[in-house]
Amino acid sequence: MVRTPLTPWERLRGERFGALLRQARGDRSMVEVAAAAGVSAETLRKIETGRAPTPAFFTVAALAAALEVSLDELAAACVQDGDLGDGALTA
Repeated sequence: MVRTPLTPWERLRGERFGALLRQARGDRSMVEVAAAAGVSAETLRKIETGRAPTPAFFTVAALAAALEVSLDELAAACVQDGDLGDGALTA
């Protein structure tokens, strides 16, 4: 299966998401949070740095639970004013 290239907006959204996760992680180590979420530290590192800007839903849900952040809060933080018209968080 060939993956279509990400749009600039998708890359930006991934960077926003990664920054939010880093902020929510605070002083906790990447290894600690990754283990609590059941993902590898490498996966979390890629998400936090924007190299994996479109993580799977269950990965996002596990990270949200480990960081005690609601999915609604994560979604809202990844969308800025005016983004909804550009395909923000649509299926």
